[in-house]
Amino acid sequence: MLYPRTAMVFKKVTLIGRSGESFDGAVDDAIDRAEETLDNVHWIEVDELGVEVASVEGREYQAEVTVAFQLREGTE
Repeated sequence: MLYPRTAMVFKKVTLIGRSGESFDGAVDDAIDRAEETLDNVHWIEVDELGVEVASVEGREYQAEVTVAFQLREGTE
């Protein structure tokens, strides 16, 4: 079946947010960055959570997220 040229097409990218406070803060960091740098963000999936302790003072909470955003017409 052929879809009309106006069908919505999405692209996914992976981002890693960071926070010294919490996992929620790390997720918010990734969401904020996605919204600042990408157009047409539709959803974000949290894939993994982790804490770095080796190379930072204290703890660094990290959230790996997948960001889905709609491509503009004519964008590949």
